[in-house]
Amino acid sequence: MKNSSYDFKVIEQKWQKFWDDNKTWKSVPVTGEPSTDSAKYPKGKFYTLVEFPYPSAQGLHIGHPRPYTAMDIVSRKKRLEGYNVMFPFGWDAFGLPTENYAIKTKIHPAKVTADNIASFKRQAKSIGLSVDWDREVNTTDPAYYKWTQWIFLQMFKKGLAYKKEMAVNWCTSCKVVLANEEVVAGQCERCHGDVVRKVKSQWMLKITEYAQRLIDDLETVDYADKIKSSQLNWIGRSVGAEVDFNVAGIGDISDTLKIYTTRADTLFGATYMVIAPEHPLVETYKARIKNYGEVAAYREAASRKSDFERAELAKDKTGVRIDGITAINPVNGKALPIFVSDYVLMTYGTGAIMAVPAHDTRDFEFAKIYGCDIIQVIAPATKVPPVGEWTEAFTDVASGTLVNSGFLDGLSVAEAKTAITDYLVKEGKGTAKVNFKLRDWVFSRQRYWGEPIPMVWCETCGWVPVPEEELPLKLPEVDSYMPTDDGSSPLSALDSFINCKCPKCGADAKRETDTMPQWAGSSWYFLRYCDPHNDRELISKAAQDYYMSVDWYNGGMEHTTLHLLYSRFWHKFLYDIGVVNTAEPYKRRTSHGMILGEDGQKMSKSRGNVISPDDVIREHGTDALRLYEMFAGDFEKAAKWSNDAIRGCRRLLERAWGMREFLRDGNSYSDELRAPFHKTIKKVSEDIENLKFNTAIAALMSLTNEIYAKKSVNNAEFRAFLTLLNPFAPHITEELFFEVFGEYAHKQKWCVYDEALCKDDVVEIAVQICGKVRGKLNVPAAATAAEMIALAKETDAFKAVAGKTIVKEIAVPGKLVNIVVR
Repeated sequence: MKNSSYDFKVIEQKWQKFWDDNKTWKSVPVTGEPSTDSAKYPKGKFYTLVEFPYPSAQGLHIGHPRPYTAMDIVSRKKRLEGYNVMFPFGWDAFGLPTENYAIKTKIHPAKVTADNIASFKRQAKSIGLSVDWDREVNTTDPAYYKWTQWIFLQMFKKGLAYKKEMAVNWCTSCKVVLANEEVVAGQCERCHGDVVRKVKSQWMLKITEYAQRLIDDLETVDYADKIKSSQLNWIGRSVGAEVDFNVAGIGDISDTLKIYTTRADTLFGATYMVIAPEHPLVETYKARIKNYGEVAAYREAASRKSDFERAELAKDKTGVRIDGITAINPVNGKALPIFVSDYVLMTYGTGAIMAVPAHDTRDFEFAKIYGCDIIQVIAPATKVPPVGEWTEAFTDVASGTLVNSGFLDGLSVAEAKTAITDYLVKEGKGTAKVNFKLRDWVFSRQRYWGEPIPMVWCETCGWVPVPEEELPLKLPEVDSYMPTDDGSSPLSALDSFINCKCPKCGADAKRETDTMPQWAGSSWYFLRYCDPHNDRELISKAAQDYYMSVDWYNGGMEHTTLHLLYSRFWHKFLYDIGVVNTAEPYKRRTSHGMILGEDGQKMSKSRGNVISPDDVIREHGTDALRLYEMFAGDFEKAAKWSNDAIRGCRRLLERAWGMREFLRDGNSYSDELRAPFHKTIKKVSEDIENLKFNTAIAALMSLTNEIYAKKSVNNAEFRAFLTLLNPFAPHITEELFFEVFGEYAHKQKWCVYDEALCKDDVVEIAVQICGKVRGKLNVPAAATAAEMIALAKETDAFKAVAGKTIVKEIAVPGKLVNIVVR
């Protein structure tokens, strides 16, 4: 066997079968009080989580293995360090793509889902993931969504789930409600059908009740800064004031136009008002508005845009001035024109704004188009030209002095904010206000393939929950999965499902026919992994006491806003009602970049650049695929696939296999390799914890070169090398460990290093002349600045500027020498 070639196909199939048959990666089950072998698991538990995939018909593409392999590497290292690791997997399987496929093929979504999951699972296992498959969950399993429905009912009982008439994005082709982010240029991002705004009755979840806590508790978790920022930006907390503008016009009008602003200090600079097209003021005074037809036509055009397009993507500032009514500025009594414009949203603030064009770019552009006044009210330290000469707004107004502002003149911005708020409150013209951009979560979908919402409508009792003992409320069979023409769910055509008795009074009633969004099942799945077969409760106290919180959660950056926010919200609610005992579900959250096609573009069938992991594994093997996915570049950034580069990773495996030819007896590191091994152990250990997988693999490649240069490796060194390589390439290392030592690689202990042996005796520094690198130089690691400069002056780089006058000499220990000459 020692002289046999590296047959990755035989080796990888052998060990995948072994792990599967022996349930090697099974986490210690918790029944009653958790009992773990402290000698076997001295570090306790470690819960590693990766976002579970949506099982599409296309199967895994080459980008999927990247996050899965990364968390598998972490899981394998933690086991070797003495942790009882739980690394589970499952399927986020409800959703529109499967339903659309079912509509097209007439195949039941459940059958499509089962087939897709079988394909995905085969591929996931082929990647060599150390997953505890006994904990597998599927959001479409009634035993699972029973508890999704149960959570919804608890929210309803606590007043957090409610129904509301609201304008939504409606895809005329898919016949489904879309989130703002799913609308691109007025079209559905999936089918490219036209999207219109429709008013529908929707179930809502009151996530806004948790807005402040969702901000505050970010201080208690280890999330990357960019992830915290995405959460904070979406919640959008701001401190300001609500200000009342009286409405004046033809006849007796006594209305108030309320606005929210964070810059009440600029009130004297407000020269016009803007309201959202949907603002009720338009309908209230339609008889008084002289140009109502023009306003109504504009409202109709705005209804065809999503909120996202209106607020974020609009380039042209369009609007219509309302002829017949004005707003009175509460600080100076001036009458201000009121415009309708689609860049103002009814879903944010009050649906109305005051415009201060001198100090806001958007307002300035609008004012220039429609001939509105521009009044400067903040005087900065730097000189600003007169208004008539301005070509753009002056927006650097975080500080400065108030001008043209009556009793605020001469005050700083901070002082003016306090003074104007006090004035508004005292005069009854406004109130101090903390506002959030976050909106309540639209929770209804008029589709078939989702969790039925377990509510009943009774004409006498109103909305009544389905009794908990009757859960799960299962999806019934239907003849057609197509939503009705009026936008109702396919379930609305099924009388046997709709007609029922009121659970409260026993009268004739009707079931809700909307289903939950795909986000529902993914908002709590991490809890079910801890106790997946419990049919009595969502999670037992013993299971959550032992496994929660999640120690490390990794997923795509695209999910670090909504999914992360929703799951944190659900977890906090469950914490409030005593179901879980931690306020936050995840201790650490990281994200990864995607794998791009060889053309540098995102992989897609339409581009023809999709690569299947099956093809790569067939040609190069799983271990080579794993190594390359981690070696391709910074894990947190996008990386381009390269068929040539993967061959370099395959070469590392072949060289590891060939090390057996150099194997010698020896129970400790040799003198020549002692320091390189300790440095590599430190490097690989730290890099795995910091998601620097590419540099960890580079260190292993460097160590391999040193072993081959010596053409000798003893037993202690080979054991350490295989242990370090094992999380990255588990199959070949299992084979070599068992062949050479008669032991299993997964049962070894992680290597330790001596810090004293990790220090370099010699370091490479840059030699710069006038700030430009002209060469490299090896110097003693302990060299002083003077010694570094002296050595740099002996180099060819310095000799090239001989005869010039030295102006300055700079030395940064261990980094560079910069000699400035003239």
